[in-house]
Parts: sequence; C-alpha cells; structure tokens
Amino acid sequence: MLAATTERRVFDAGWVLERKLDGVRAVAERDGDAVRLYSRTGRRIDGGYPELVAALGAQPVPRFTVDGEIVALDEHGATSFARLQQRMQLTDPRRAEATGVRVSYFLFDLPALMGHDTTGLALLDRKELLRESLDFADPLYFTEHVAADGPVPLDAACARGWEGLVAKRADSRYVPRRSPDWLKLPCTAGQELVIGGWTDPRGWRSGFGALLVGHYAADGLRYAGKVGTGFDARELARLSGQLAGLHRPDPPFTDPPAAERGAHWVEPRLVARVAFTQWTRDGRLRAPRYQGLRTDKRPEDVVREAPE
Repeated sequence: MLAATTERRVFDAGWVLERKLDGVRAVAERDGDAVRLYSRTGRRIDGGYPELVAALGAQPVPRFTVDGEIVALDEHGATSFARLQQRMQLTDPRRAEATGVRVSYFLFDLPALMGHDTTGLALLDRKELLRESLDFADPLYFTEHVAADGPVPLDAACARGWEGLVAKRADSRYVPRRSPDWLKLPCTAGQELVIGGWTDPRGWRSGFGALLVGHYAADGLRYAGKVGTGFDARELARLSGQLAGLHRPDPPFTDPPAAERGAHWVEPRLVARVAFTQWTRDGRLRAPRYQGLRTDKRPEDVVREAPE
C-alpha cells in the first residue's frame, strides 16, 4: 500500500499521524525458518540486511507478513538516505556487514498473521496485532502514531529533522496500490525521476556536470530539468561508470532540451531521488538536488506526483 502526496494540513479524529521515514520500503515474510525481505518492486533484498533477517527469524511468532521502512539513523536520530545508499546496492551479507552502516527496520503494518489475511481489518486493529505479536528491540522498531485532531504539527516535525508526516485513516483497509487513505506530508518537495542523460563537467568537477532527468506521461518520457548538486566525489565516480554503460546516440525524452550543450544520452534505466522546491509552470524542477539512486522503483512507474 502506497501513500499519495497531499497539500492537506488539517485532519479530523478519524485519522492518525506517523513519522515519515527516509529509507527503503520493505515487506518481510516469515514462514518458519524462512525469512524473506522484498522491495516495493518485489525484488529480494534480504541478502543486504542480514541483521534484520536474524531479528525477524527470532520472533516468537513463526508465520507473518510485515510492512515497514528500512533506515540508517545518524548520531542525532535522523534518517540518512546517503548512509543507507552504502547498503542498498549490496546482496552479500558479509559485504553488507563490513560497511559498518547500522540499519533499523520500522514496522507499521501487518498484512498477514499465522496464515490469516488481515488486510480487511482496520489499520488500528492491524497495528495493535503487530504490537502484540512481535518483540520490538533493536534493530526492529514499532512505528508509533498519534491521533489527528485539527492542524497537523508538520513544522515541528520538520524542525526535528524528520522527513515529514504520514496521515492514515484509522479504519483504512490494506490495499496493494497507492491510496488516498494514506497521505504523505513531506517537509520538502521531492520524488523519484528517471535519468535520461548527463552534461559535460566544468571547472573542478570530474565525471559529469549535471543529470538530465524526467518522468513518464502518456506520450513517453518527459524532460523535467537538470540536477547539478548533491554529489560528492565518490558518487560522481560511481554514477559516471553506470552512465557510461548505458550510452545511446539519441535522447530518450519525447521533448528533449533543445539548447543543452555537451549533452550525452543514456537508456532510461536508472531512477534517482531528487529534492526540489517546486515545479515551474513549464514542468521543470526548481532548485533540484540529487539525493541518491533508487533500486526499488521501476523507471516505467515514475510519473509526476500530483498532490491529492
């Protein structure tokens, strides 16, 4: 179940609020000794998170399905997507542990328990079952919630360094799609975008100057602008190698930028997370900043997110 973006800021008592986490969405299944972690695209990711597999396998309940967010916390308790990036690409448990990056798994839903489908229950009933059924200790955490009643404390959440808030209908059922019963209220605008090209570097920078990104619409991949900030030297080198292997002679965009000097085109296979202040009237990003690659979302699923 996925949350829709919203500009709504007032909710009645029929809603609850949770902390929005900046990590990787994951569904975990345990069936006896077998524990599997899946990304939101259905890809197996348990090899990269052996400590989570061990914690889930040690639970007193032998069969369950849980939904949550895998995060890397910094020393201040804020989620760090940059740190999590060091684990996201790995599938070997030994290499994952060798990074030294600690991860946590914040659980917020329970779609199945002991062979019973619980998706038809109300959200608060599912969360109560989740709290009662599993033992929560590092690295597993229960995602707390508070009842909404009027204006949401989004400013306070952002001041604490949170990613934002998620508002959920207290009686909502769990459905396998994006739903208006779950709404995300981010502290800054941002979404996933598909990389379709890059520009030559200038000055001190090596690798590339900026990424040329877009999103899918009815007529194909639409150009959304270029992203030239948010990279360190390590990420510039890593991304440059991946882009070089995806070269193509023509732009993948249906409306490529006409006057972009030094542009190089790639097959649209990489998805980047990009923060920005707003969309311009002509469909371009204002003040975009690269935050990392997403391996848990298919390029063809990337569309411009419109608030509910």
